Amino acid sequence: MSSTEVLSAFRELASVKQLERGELRELIRDGVYAALAKKFGPNVRAEIEIDEMTGGIRITVLKEVVAEIEDPSRQVSLEEARWDDPGFEIGDVLEVDVDFAEFGRTAVQAAKQRIIQRVREGERARIREEFADRVGELLSGEVQQIERGKIVVMLAKFREAEAIIPYREQNHREHFHQGDTIRAVLKRLEETPKGPRLILSRGDPLFVKALFKLEVPEIQQAIVDIRATAREVGSRTKIAVFSRDDGIDPVGACVGLKGSRVQAVVNELGGERIDIVPWSPDPERFARLSLAPARVARVFSEPESKTIQAIVDEDQLSLAIGRNGQNVRLASEITGWKIDLYSSREWLERGGEGPLFAPLPPPADEEDVAAVPLAELGGITQDLLAVLTAAGYRTFADILDLEREEIGSIPGMTAEMTERLVTLIDELTTTDEGTEPKAQEVAPAASEAPVPEPPAGEPPAAEGPAGEVSSA
Repeated sequence: MSSTEVLSAFRELASVKQLERGELRELIRDGVYAALAKKFGPNVRAEIEIDEMTGGIRITVLKEVVAEIEDPSRQVSLEEARWDDPGFEIGDVLEVDVDFAEFGRTAVQAAKQRIIQRVREGERARIREEFADRVGELLSGEVQQIERGKIVVMLAKFREAEAIIPYREQNHREHFHQGDTIRAVLKRLEETPKGPRLILSRGDPLFVKALFKLEVPEIQQAIVDIRATAREVGSRTKIAVFSRDDGIDPVGACVGLKGSRVQAVVNELGGERIDIVPWSPDPERFARLSLAPARVARVFSEPESKTIQAIVDEDQLSLAIGRNGQNVRLASEITGWKIDLYSSREWLERGGEGPLFAPLPPPADEEDVAAVPLAELGGITQDLLAVLTAAGYRTFADILDLEREEIGSIPGMTAEMTERLVTLIDELTTTDEGTEPKAQEVAPAASEAPVPEPPAGEPPAAEGPAGEVSSA
């Protein structure tokens, strides 16, 4: 094999592996050094020149002239050197041109193995660099094969990366075949003896978050944030959303015009139902919202045990519990609190004046909300936050007891800001029943308890393209 043929083969390899010209040149040099080491010895020194125009490779082995040879791979005797040139002295360097055709089969094989090893190392490094910071992102590809329950995926934009969807990360109501296009979220990067492996998932809540990020521009722009998710794969998901701009309704942004955005997510999940609820720093208020589509009459919290008691009317109890307890279970997971449900009749039978905890704990909801930084409150705009921060107010506790006149006297405070802040304080300190932000449920299960008729004067729930979309 001539050097031109070798260089042509290397160029083809570079094209397949998407190597840059500089990387190709280093690979060739490394491979030739491996062949030289096999032919002359491990410590051989050489100069390698590659002519990309002609495809030629010039190899010059360098040997030091010595009186007594200790390392034949890099030394030559004075007597042998003077056969070529009588003028050689000890310490000079003898240059020996080597034709690539002189390499034997063993040396060429060594060069090939070294190049393959270097290519693999480069691929592994590129995979780590490309995907180390992309956990939680949506990736797409083609189902290459399905073996022992796991799905092997060939990614669309990084084909050499090994990507799999393990059995436990799949939605077992879905069925894929070889050649199908598939999307999944990158859950983690796993190191194996063969290099990094991408673990993808269609069953993790991260998949739902990634789909919403794809469909909702406000999430991409970090205006709307998904603060919490709870999922039972193939059946139902609850997400809690928060808006950093009080002019944008986070639930409405995720639902989209006529339910178009959430419907795209539902379709990708194979009809899995999705509840979208507003996130709140107040655990009692958050629990009330997370139990949607059921309407909750009252809630009481016990911070020490992180337990919430929720009281619902008789006709709302089965809806609050959900099929096989699914609704209250997901609500508990999304809030991070244990939720105990009671019907209004049971609550009245046990006293009906306060929470069912024994002994009666002091209310802790205001303390929980009071510790929240102002920047995390949904109703605080940037201009209002700047005015409050400049005046020394940092948390909700700092403004909790301010009267309207005191708020209006804060430097830089406008009448509009004053009204907005007073309204926000009233909303977050109201413990009785009031108007709650709207929560959306998409495609409720037909086998669940039907939603009762709304009270007189309350508009009925609107129907979306994938089934009912009810407001709580």
